[in-house]
Amino acid sequence: MATTREIEALAAKIGENIYIDVAKWHLYLNDAHLHTTVAEKIYSLLEDNSLTEEAVAAVLEEIPVKLGGGKTELPLSQLLPMQCQMNLIDLLEEYQQDM
Repeated sequence: MATTREIEALAAKIGENIYIDVAKWHLYLNDAHLHTTVAEKIYSLLEDNSLTEEAVAAVLEEIPVKLGGGKTELPLSQLLPMQCQMNLIDLLEEYQQDM
């Protein structure tokens, strides 16, 4: 079971490196306050050795992001550019090797 410290360490790496793209404007996940949610939901994939592109995509699909003051909602997967999704997987693979 992950400790708060481990989740926070992973969240910091995610928050500094992964962003959503809105009209070519990059909003990093720490600024969007989404980094901890992503880390919490993905950490079990790391612990279970079930980290795959498909598993990460499924997690990102399940994280709702409210837009326009809550008028609409999109899954996080729709807001991350493909390169960011690949960077996230690379970051997670590196993190898992260091565990």
